[in-house]
Order: sequence, then C-alpha cells, then structure tokens
Amino acid sequence: MAFRATDVIACATFLLLTGAGLASSAERASTRAPAPGHYPVANDTRVGGDDALTRFVMDFSRKVELRAFTLADPYRVVIDLPQVVFDLPAKTGETGRGLVKAFRFGLVMQGGSRIVLDVSKPVRIDKAFVLDATAGQPARLVLDLAATDRDSFMRALAPSSPPPQTTTGGLDRSPAQKGDPRPIVVLDPGHGGIDNGTVAPTGVMEKALVLEFALLLRDRLEKSGKYRVVMTRTDDTFIPLIDRVRMARIRQAALFISIHADALAKGEGEAQGATVYTLSETASDAEAARLAENENRADVIAGIDLSHEPGDVADILIDLAQRETKAFSTHFAKTLVADMRRVARMHKHPMKSAGFKVLKAPDVPSVLIELGYVSSKADLKQLMSGAWQAKTAGAVGQAVDNFFSTRIAGGQARQSGR
Repeated sequence: MAFRATDVIACATFLLLTGAGLASSAERASTRAPAPGHYPVANDTRVGGDDALTRFVMDFSRKVELRAFTLADPYRVVIDLPQVVFDLPAKTGETGRGLVKAFRFGLVMQGGSRIVLDVSKPVRIDKAFVLDATAGQPARLVLDLAATDRDSFMRALAPSSPPPQTTTGGLDRSPAQKGDPRPIVVLDPGHGGIDNGTVAPTGVMEKALVLEFALLLRDRLEKSGKYRVVMTRTDDTFIPLIDRVRMARIRQAALFISIHADALAKGEGEAQGATVYTLSETASDAEAARLAENENRADVIAGIDLSHEPGDVADILIDLAQRETKAFSTHFAKTLVADMRRVARMHKHPMKSAGFKVLKAPDVPSVLIELGYVSSKADLKQLMSGAWQAKTAGAVGQAVDNFFSTRIAGGQARQSGR
C-alpha cells in the first residue's frame, strides 16, 4: 500500500509523542502507586492516524515480546504479550482514532496479557514490533494498521493466524478426592483480567467486587465442612465462558453459582436490588435479555475465537439444559431468593430467566446471581460494605445448605419407595 504525504507526516508527528491532550508518561506515573517490579509496566499509550493508516503505540518499562493477529465479526486486532502491569488511567482505551474505535487490555492467564483493538473496518497489520529503550526514551510497542477489503482480511485470518489462547490460569483443576462423598460446588466470579464487567461511576469494577464476594462465600461453605468448593478464578484472570462451563462438567459439580453485578446506563431508568437468574432460551423480560446479551459477549471482549472448539463443547453451549437439571436450578433459585430476601435488598422482580451461556451445562444445576446495580449509589454502598457482604454470603450459604438437604431427603425418599 502506498503512503500519502499526509500519512507520513501524521506518523512522524505521532512518533514525537506530541499528541494533543496527552500527558507525558512521567507526569501520569507520578500520580499512581508503583507496580510490582518483576513484570514489565505499560505506562503510556496513544493512537494516531486516519481511516487509511493508523498507528498504535504503548510505552513499557522494558522490552517485551509480542504476537499480533486479527479476528473477524466483529473486526478486531489482538496483541498477545507476556504478563505485564498496565499502569494506565482508568478511561484509557474508551475512545480511539483513525481505524481504532476503542481498545482494552488486561490479564488473560497467569503469565499472559492481551490488548484487543476494536477496528472500524477490515485492516491489515502492516508492522508490529517493539523498540528497545534508548536515549532517554522508554521501550515502545508499535503497531501499524492499514485499511483493506474484507476478502483480503478474511484470507489473512487462517491458517496463518495463531490458534486462540484459552487458559487454566486461576482455574482449579485439581482432581476430585476419591472416596469423598461431599458435593462439589463451583463458584464463578464473573469477568476478570481484560474483561472488567460493569464499572461504577466511581471507577469500582464489577470483576473486583464479585471476586471479593465469591471468596467470602467460599470460606463460608468450606467452613461448614459439607462441601468441596471449586473457584473458576481466584485472581484477576480472564477465563473464557466455555472454560467456566467445562470446569463444572469436568468436576461433575452438584451446583454452579455464577456471581455478577449489573448496571444501567444513563437514561435507562433506575433499578436496585439483587436478582437470581436461571437458564431460559427466551428471556423473562427485556432487562434479562439485555443482561444476557452483555454477559455473553465476554469472549468477544477478550478476543477469544471459539470457532475451533470441539463439537461436543459447542453442543453444550447450544442445547437446552436437561429437564431435571432445569428443575433443580429453579428449585435452588427459589430457595436462594427466599434466603437472600432476609438480609439483602432484592429487585422488584427478583427471579428471572435468560440465555446465559455460563448456565448451559446440561447436567449441572446452575444459577447466576446479580448482587445489585453498581449504577445505584445505594446498591454500590452495600456491595462495598464488608458487613453486607458477610451477611449476604451467609444467606447464600444457607440457601446452599437448604438446597442439598432437600435433594438428599428427596433422593432417600425415592430410593425407599422403590
């Protein structure tokens, strides 16, 4: 592709780091706490160019290796890196320039980080390289994107693009203890890593709130001695939705609880309180449909391409849950709403259903809890309260106890009646 004079001027200006409205990396670094020294630190980023040629630059404390590739539908460019610390302002990446509409970054596994650029049209990766730190300038990742047509874009995808990276980072895959009759409960804190989930006006991220709550709930369940508890993640790691489902099935879990927090955008009205969701291919209302659509985009947000997953896994994500499993899920959801209502504010319609991918294991009773709305000041205050978290985790734990006591009793009754 030939470069126009304006393109050359734009890129040269860009390399001089004089983008309008951008503070220097030194100025921004002085306002934030230092990051762990054993990982490279990304401390500045900028985008320049137009809808024909765009350059993306990120500064690092030391040189890193990179691998860049493209994904389609929607058009994205993915940059895989070793694990790094992103020491960048909170709203970095929300808006872009030229071919880049927006970009995200975060941990996708232990030892691996990822940058995902949403692009406005088909692009070609013209250059992708990292410069060493020199002459007082930091190490620098540089990615040049050039506009192309869809046919050329699609031809460049496979087989040259690397297979998608899925991860077991943060995922408990330890084998079940033989001879241990206690049921396995899988706790699934939503989002993580590159996927922040909803973000409160104060900057508090859903992924952090739900992990904190899930760890409290894990401690409550383990302390009872009645269950073996498995966490889909125990740190700020991205776990693809399909791996969360697979985790429950591999471990032959008796119950799967996914934990989230919702938000309403400005102009969409106000809502408060916790909600419990079960699986349905038809959402119970428009709000449930919106939420499921947002949650099911997690793998797109992280740049994960699931087109190469085995057929049996694809079937898990498509087929309806088995009838008995759906009945158990509904039973637990009703128990959960009743127990949570005693200690927590509940939504005016506290029990709903929608097509959440993470609930689609056909043989594991599953629910998704929305603890509240981070867009509500009252809910956010509760979500961040240690006392509220402890009380609510206790109520969820009581619901788990009630669920298994009735299941065991029902199973014994059926056996005695044979």
